[in-house]
Amino acid sequence: MSHQTPSDQPVDRRAARPAARHGWLQALVAVLAGLIAMGVVAALGLWASGATDLPDNAYPRVIAATVVTAVGGTIAFTGDAGAIADTKAGLTVIPLSVTLVGALVLAAGFLRPLRHRAVAGTTELAGWAGRIALLWVLALVGLALAARQDFTVSLGDGTIGAIGDLFGATPKVGFKAETGPTIGFGLLWLVGVFVIALLVSRGAPLPARLLRFQESVRPAAYAMVMLLLTCVGIGVVVGLVVAATRGHVSETFAVLLLGLPNLVWLAFTIGLGATWNGRVDGPFGLPMPRLLDEVLRTPDVSTLNLHSLAEHDGRVWWLVVVDAVLLLGAAFLMAARSPARTRAWQHAVHLAVALVLTVLMICLVGRLSAHYGLSILGLGDIGGGLNGEIFLKPQVWGALGFAVLWGLVAGLLGALLAKGVRRRGEVAPR
Repeated sequence: MSHQTPSDQPVDRRAARPAARHGWLQALVAVLAGLIAMGVVAALGLWASGATDLPDNAYPRVIAATVVTAVGGTIAFTGDAGAIADTKAGLTVIPLSVTLVGALVLAAGFLRPLRHRAVAGTTELAGWAGRIALLWVLALVGLALAARQDFTVSLGDGTIGAIGDLFGATPKVGFKAETGPTIGFGLLWLVGVFVIALLVSRGAPLPARLLRFQESVRPAAYAMVMLLLTCVGIGVVVGLVVAATRGHVSETFAVLLLGLPNLVWLAFTIGLGATWNGRVDGPFGLPMPRLLDEVLRTPDVSTLNLHSLAEHDGRVWWLVVVDAVLLLGAAFLMAARSPARTRAWQHAVHLAVALVLTVLMICLVGRLSAHYGLSILGLGDIGGGLNGEIFLKPQVWGALGFAVLWGLVAGLLGALLAKGVRRRGEVAPR
C-alpha cells in the first residue's frame, strides 16, 4: 500500500521538483551564451561607431579587444616609430553596456540549473561554478590571442610629415591583450557575477551556513541591482528620443551599445552630490553629451559636479529629483522584500551599506583614461593632431559620504512607506 501524504501536511513544492542538471554541457552553453551576447553587442556598437572602416581587417580583433576590456581584461598599446621618433599610448576604459549584457546572460545561465532548491551544499555550488570558470578561462585565452592588431599612423603633410619622410620614420601603433591580467581580472569578474547572482535571486539556493544572512543581504542587493537597471532603462529611453529627434543616430546607438551605463551611472552619482575630476584634450572626444564635453574640455583639470554643470545648463538639478525618486523606490522595494520583524533603523542601515558599495563599484568601473602621443626629434605635435589625453576619475570619499546620507534617509522613508505592505514573516490578524 502506498503511503499517502495527509492533506493537512505542508508540502515543499520547490523541493519536490527535480533540479536541472548542471554538468559540463550546461556550463559550456552558459559560457557560449555569455560570449555570444557580449560579442554581438560589441560588434553592433563598434559598427555604429564606424569601426568597420578600420584597415587591415581589424574589425574582428577590435571586437575581441572590446570584450576583453568589458570583463576587466588589460589591453596594452605598442608603438614603433623608428630610431628618431617615439610613440606612447594607453587606454583604460570598460564598455559597461557589453559588461552588463554579459553579466546578465552568464548569471541567468549560472542560476538556471539551481532553481527549485532551498539549500545547496558548498561542494555542489563550487563544482558547478568551477566548471563554468574553467571553460571561461579557456575562452579568455582565446580572446586574448585574438585581440591584437597593428596600425600605421599617417604623419600628414605638415612639418612632422616632412621630417618623417626625410628620416624614413613610419610610426606604427597597435594593441594586444595581456593574457595573464586578462585571465586574472576576467576570473574576478566572473566570481563577482556569481556572488551578485546568488545574493539577488530569491530562488537561488545558498549553503546552510549562509542562510542566516539572506534576510538582511538579499533584499538590499536586489534593490540596488534594480536601481542600476532602472537607470539604464531610463538612459535607453532618453537615447532613443535623442536619436529620433536630434539626429546623430549612429553616434547615439554607438553610445547605447558600448557605454550607456558609463553615462547613466555617472549621472546617478553626480545627482547624489559626487564630484568627478577630468579633462578632454586634443582631437579625441568622449562618448557623452555635449554638456559634459564642454565642461571637461579646458586647459586645466575640470571639476564635474552639480554646480559646475549647472553653470552651463540649470536642468541638471533634475538629477537630484530623479535620484530621490529612484532611491525611494529602491528603499520601498527593499523593505517590501524584507521580513516583517526588520525595524526601520535596520532598513536605513542596510540601504546605506548597499548604496555605499554600489557607489564604490561605480567609482571603480566608471573611471577612464586615454592618451596618445607622437614626437619626432623631440618636437612633439606641431599642428598634426597627433597628441591627446582624456581622463575621468571620481573623488571617492566624498561620493561614499553622500551615499551614506542618502541611504540612511531613503532607507528610513522606504521603511515607513512599506508599513502597510504585507511581507514575509507577517501573520495576518484573525
